[in-house]
Amino acid sequence: MNIKPYRVPQDEKVNLSDYPTTEGKKKENETIRDEVVPPLVEKLKTLHEKLNAEEKHGILVVLQALDGAGKDESISYIFSNLHAQGVKTTNLSKPSEEEQKHDFLWRLQPAIPKRGEIGILNRSHYEDVIAPRIHDQLDDEDIPEGHDKDSIWDLRYRQINEFEKYLRENNIHVAKFFFNMSKDEQKERLLDRMKNPDRQHEFSFSDYEERQYWDDYQKVFQDMLDNTSTDYAPWHVLPADDEWHTRRLVNEIMIDLLEEIDPKFPEMTGEEKEKLEEYIDKLENE
Repeated sequence: MNIKPYRVPQDEKVNLSDYPTTEGKKKENETIRDEVVPPLVEKLKTLHEKLNAEEKHGILVVLQALDGAGKDESISYIFSNLHAQGVKTTNLSKPSEEEQKHDFLWRLQPAIPKRGEIGILNRSHYEDVIAPRIHDQLDDEDIPEGHDKDSIWDLRYRQINEFEKYLRENNIHVAKFFFNMSKDEQKERLLDRMKNPDRQHEFSFSDYEERQYWDDYQKVFQDMLDNTSTDYAPWHVLPADDEWHTRRLVNEIMIDLLEEIDPKFPEMTGEEKEKLEEYIDKLENE
């Protein structure tokens, strides 16, 4: 499948409305779920095994969206199928008192994957250029000298881009997914959570409260995509109304990245092979 239409180009002004929230794939959900996604997950799993064994590259996966767009489900249906020892998931929620005493990227450090790992950010460092902007949450000490509450966002975009470039230069690749959901679809998903007793534990009152800022969020998302999609850490905008099509795309984009990395299982040296044969012989003759 051609994944290029979902990738936000670097240094090119884009409009979020140019990226559809649906491609009419809902009627194909069962087919995609049962016939398309499972073999993709298996292929991703094999590539991840090689990545984990080789220990030369890591991948930081960034999942960003409004509530109900499908981030958690993507983790459940895709990344939870990978080898647990090579996957770590981090949720960057509201900064703690300790985190607020540091620069905004400080709390990201423990989430950075080792070489051989896939690290998943379910909410990420991008929260620090989204929620504080919408709710005017920055204090004076958060704003560096020479900047104000308007100019700080361009400063943070540049710092994020430079940090992601630093990661890439150290063999940590950054794959960023924005789940582009329509307001009507979010309404239906929130109502399902609220009305279904078996799903009410998934609902937070803040989900509804944040929905009241829908237009503000769309503007901030637009600005974020315009300023932080780079050749070395591109954003992909997913049609999140079509949940299984979105999961298919996440798989395909991850596979495309891993095939570009081209990890390989390590090979034994001649001396190691001799020792292996010796140990095989000893074990078989116990």
